[in-house]
Amino acid sequence: MASLRLALFDCDGTLVDSQHLIVRAALDAWQGLALPPPTPAAIRHVVGLSLDDAMARLAPGIAPSLQARLAERYRRHYTGLLADGALEAPLFPGTVAALDRLADDGVLLGIATGKSRRGLEETLQAHDLGGRFVTLQTADRARGKPDPDMVLRAAAETGVDPGAIAVIGDTAYDMAMARAGGARAIGVAWGYHAPEALDAAGAELIARSFDDVPAAVARLLPPVVS
Repeated sequence: MASLRLALFDCDGTLVDSQHLIVRAALDAWQGLALPPPTPAAIRHVVGLSLDDAMARLAPGIAPSLQARLAERYRRHYTGLLADGALEAPLFPGTVAALDRLADDGVLLGIATGKSRRGLEETLQAHDLGGRFVTLQTADRARGKPDPDMVLRAAAETGVDPGAIAVIGDTAYDMAMARAGGARAIGVAWGYHAPEALDAAGAELIARSFDDVPAAVARLLPPVVS
């Protein structure tokens, strides 16, 4: 019998190109409170963190209560933009084909994201991906990246040893989470952090396109038959 393996994907910037929605929702949140806004580049850089951590990094000089108001406004604006179709958050090219190949190779699929569970489920439903993943780890139910909690929870839920989990993500936070949790780390070059930052955070391989992902997983997690 082949041993269990798990490909644990980040969502924003890895599966889904949601940067325009995220930046617009954040800028709308800042504008609503008449605060000097962060730059789009700064907003993209915190994608992947829990919302509370992201707001703390983007607005370090304001009171925690005001950061919480920014977070709530961001949630409201993001949901509204997504619902009315004003901006799209498409899958990156090759996503579905790569997920199919991994599943055909006997690799379990999961997600570890800074999104809330509700936000993740809305995203998966929008792209008809809901039934593909055996574990969904979100920042409202686990400690956020780069803490290894989501990796360890995914391991416990699926019965997969952390060393047989490959985290696939576009940020240094994903790579640090993987290494802290004893998982393997695969960076993707199409997301919101540069490949150099992924390498510095511990990426073992960098996928240049989704076509590279199944081979990268197979290289780090070769099937073992017992």
